[in-house]
Amino acid sequence: GVRGMVKPMQLGHTNIRVKDLGLSERFYTQALGLNVVSRRENGVNLSAREHSQELVLREIGPRDKEAEVKSVGTNHLAWEMASFDDLQAICHQLMSTGIKLTRIRSVSYAVGVYFSDPDGNSNEVYFEDVEAFRRGPEEGEYHRKLEGVSV
Repeated sequence: GVRGMVKPMQLGHTNIRVKDLGLSERFYTQALGLNVVSRRENGVNLSAREHSQELVLREIGPRDKEAEVKSVGTNHLAWEMASFDDLQAICHQLMSTGIKLTRIRSVSYAVGVYFSDPDGNSNEVYFEDVEAFRRGPEEGEYHRKLEGVSV
């Protein structure tokens, strides 16, 4: 890497699209021993640790029949930042190099910002407040807002 750049701590989670959520969930819980952390209507968050998610499975809906074969696979790579300030700094760093940020997602315990690589693969940089997650997800957005970051 380039000296002096803000960098992620680690790859935080992978989000993949699957055809059969139940089958995929059984595979990852039985073959790898991952724990179900939370569920959504069309997805499940799995983890080997206590963090909110390391693997996110999203089922392709019935309306996606034509695109189904092409749509399975990786949805995005998520890069975990050490702090909210580092998240803000890397967003400014990305924007300053001409990378277009495409989405900001904020929940009570985390903020994520999305962008694509040159091949169109989606990436996310995010900060997760682990203590806030352990207290339990709440309604609304994270208590801090990214300044000077736009999509």
